[in-house]
Amino acid sequence: TGRAARMTAMTTAEFVVKWSGSTTTEKASAQEHFIDLCRMIGVPTPHEADPTGTDYAFEKGVEKAAGGGGFADVWRRDMFAWEYKGKKKDLEAAYKQLLRYRESLLNPPLLVVCDFERYIVRTNFNGTVQERHEFTNEQIDRPENLRLLRALFAEPEYLKPQRTTAQVTGPGVRQRQLPLRVAATDAGLGEGAHHLCHPARVFAQAAGERAAALPGARDW
Repeated sequence: TGRAARMTAMTTAEFVVKWSGSTTTEKASAQEHFIDLCRMIGVPTPHEADPTGTDYAFEKGVEKAAGGGGFADVWRRDMFAWEYKGKKKDLEAAYKQLLRYRESLLNPPLLVVCDFERYIVRTNFNGTVQERHEFTNEQIDRPENLRLLRALFAEPEYLKPQRTTAQVTGPGVRQRQLPLRVAATDAGLGEGAHHLCHPARVFAQAAGERAAALPGARDW
């Protein structure tokens, strides 16, 4: 018995087949989809992890920043808030909804929106430049996306951006652009290609490497 016995594994192929063919509504499908995702990744569901719903719950009650109340589809304290929309619906609207909820949800470090086919994970760490990760069901079995999901469920800090807002908006930013242009020119990339040498590319790669280094991560 125990946690392992309660959990029924689901392969990525089974997950993709089931949810690619689904045509049910957001309300009818959100919790089942999330539970299947937990099964696929191999982590406890909200109720298995926290039967009281104190720190991890479906339909977490919130107060909106502009007043009034609402519910976040899934919330885990100090980890993430997750909002669903129906297939092919406006995920930007879902993200704006999370922004209205996040203070009431104690400002989780990761904000996720999903329409059962697409997944968008945005970082929300204080004082850092936001990073956005996006993939679809067809891409969910790629190692980098499975590692990202494992990080989301287990170690959000591995997705924390390295750039701070002070680094991007500080007085030294313009001065740092000149060496980048010189480096691009010296490399024969042309004056307009200095963005190829920009540290942002290095940080994006580093985020993937941090996720790959998760404790217990394995090849999928």
